[in-house]
Amino acid sequence: MSVSDLPSVNAALNALASLFLVLGFVFIRRKQVRPHRAMMLAAFATSTLFLATYLYYHFNAQLITKFQGEGLARTVYFVILISHSVLAVAVPPMAIITLFRGLKMTVERHRAIARWTLPLWLYVSVTGVLVYVLLYHVYA
Repeated sequence: MSVSDLPSVNAALNALASLFLVLGFVFIRRKQVRPHRAMMLAAFATSTLFLATYLYYHFNAQLITKFQGEGLARTVYFVILISHSVLAVAVPPMAIITLFRGLKMTVERHRAIARWTLPLWLYVSVTGVLVYVLLYHVYA
């Protein structure tokens, strides 16, 4: 695998993290704590691997891919990209706090932050895939 393959790998990791997050949510709504915990740990591990490969790619890529769309498509792309990027900075510390509280079984404190962490984390993961598709496949 070369550095140029990493955007596709990163999109796959984001998609997988999204799946784990949704499954984790479904399990906790069914009061199935063990599978919920497993899915959330899987989402955290997948997102951590994503972050490592994302940083590796951006420190080692020789080529910068620029968005080729124009007009409304360009505006939509950058609105998604900017919101994705800003929220992507907030999600890791929130995910760590949420995970820590969940593992300690401080349920009320876990639930209080998880209400915010889950939708933001899911948004960041899904829009990460969307940015990849727009940048590398739709407007390449």
